[in-house]
Amino acid sequence: MTGFSDSAQSMSLVSLVAFTAVATLTLLLCVLTGPDRDDLDAFYTGYGSLSPLRNGLAIAGDYISAATVLGTGGVIALCGYDGVVLALSTALSLMLLMFLLAEPLRNAGRFTMGDALARRMPGRCVRITACAVTIAALLPLMLVQLAGAGQLMAFILGFSDESVQTGCVIGLGALMISYAAIGGMKGTALIQILKIVMLLGSGTVVALLILHRFDWDPGALLTAAARGSGAGTAYLHSGLQFAAGPNPRLDMISSELTIVLGGACLPHITMRMYTAADARQVRRSMSWAVSSVALFVLIISIVGFGATALVGRTAITAADPQGNTAYLLGSRAAFGTDVSTAGTLLFTTVTTAIFLTLLASVAGMILACANSLAHDLLATRAQETPARREMKLARVCALAIGVPTILLATLVQHHSLQPLATLSFCLGASALAPALVYGLFWRRYTRTGLMCTLLGGTLTVLLLMPGTNLVSGSPGSAFPHADFNWFPFTTTGIVSIPAGFLLGWLGTVASGRRGAAEQRRQYEAVEGWILAGAGRRGA
Repeated sequence: MTGFSDSAQSMSLVSLVAFTAVATLTLLLCVLTGPDRDDLDAFYTGYGSLSPLRNGLAIAGDYISAATVLGTGGVIALCGYDGVVLALSTALSLMLLMFLLAEPLRNAGRFTMGDALARRMPGRCVRITACAVTIAALLPLMLVQLAGAGQLMAFILGFSDESVQTGCVIGLGALMISYAAIGGMKGTALIQILKIVMLLGSGTVVALLILHRFDWDPGALLTAAARGSGAGTAYLHSGLQFAAGPNPRLDMISSELTIVLGGACLPHITMRMYTAADARQVRRSMSWAVSSVALFVLIISIVGFGATALVGRTAITAADPQGNTAYLLGSRAAFGTDVSTAGTLLFTTVTTAIFLTLLASVAGMILACANSLAHDLLATRAQETPARREMKLARVCALAIGVPTILLATLVQHHSLQPLATLSFCLGASALAPALVYGLFWRRYTRTGLMCTLLGGTLTVLLLMPGTNLVSGSPGSAFPHADFNWFPFTTTGIVSIPAGFLLGWLGTVASGRRGAAEQRRQYEAVEGWILAGAGRRGA
């Protein structure tokens, strides 16, 4: 992997200085806004002190990860129409959270996913299982972000030494652990806000520059992109991304369903619901979050098409076979061949925004895992854990989650990372989404049904995932020289999502009428809390 061009040396130096300045500034923000040692509400929720606008920007910042920026941008650049559908699916997923789950989640939960599920089904087994699934769902996505950080730094700064890339992964990982452990929810929220403002601001300018290159004619941009893609008119029609598979239409439906159901149900997104002070706040926050994500979908679509139109598919795949550098290449090409000082500064802002996206995304995920590990697994062992002790546990858990993640990221950084990102979304769609829908709305749902949903959905995904197209059987898979592709789909969603819902129903039926009646009574006792917020969530 190499840099951009002969004139990129000055850009690399400026980018390195900008990265260092941003890392220092954001760490200082975490130190200044970090909670006291015995203030659990400040650490877990930031006291709900953010305004709807700022909270909405923080939710959007958590939702738009580096995998979304780089991965979705690459799919748009290489596959055209299918990539735009993928980007729209991410926005649709957040809208689903907004209209269906956001308010009941805020009412039912306090700090973690385990709190929300245990509201009507108290029990240590529920919290332990929720913690295990939280870590299982977020760990693969953390590996993708962290391993991609080294590759991104190499590409922007123009070096290819593997040891330097590994050093970047370790250094950035340590920084992300510090964000989570020191800043807590409020500190990471401020980083997310800074990230989303930079990402949307710089992206808007780049998108306008690209449209200006084509005389503000979107049709001309799409025509040039189709020509540069090498696929002709197929680039602007459905099916290009999945054309190599035996069931392209079914594979596309499975992938989009997985994104829509899984994206917004991941624990680092749902924990942001607890930072809203009341139901009105969470609705207004989600409105800002959906608007921000919708704007980003428009930006990334224009930049992705612009990359293919201005640079061409060959150059994009030469830099990265998965197209993960398309967003950067499109941003660089928007300035033309003559790079001015203003162009250098704007491109530095773009790269810094993506760098900050990497830092903020993993920090939020580490915080979600550490919160669940401390609050659901360790603090509930005692009848009453002192606040200072639980705070210390949460910070130690951030280290306990972060260090293994860094080590694993150094091992997988030179392999295809797409299966790991897909695994996280599959777990979110197949285990967490059914558990939340049933747990928040179905009166008869029992503890047995919940365990069947969480464990059964997770195991179904883990059993099917090794057989998918992303793991083996194709040049772009994780193991390109092997072929154990017995499940010929890109995601497991076509089977695992129905299985998650079905197993929850079967587990509830197997509990018998007596168990269902008891759970119904328990649900009715807290129904006012969950659906209407009739009571404080910490009660």
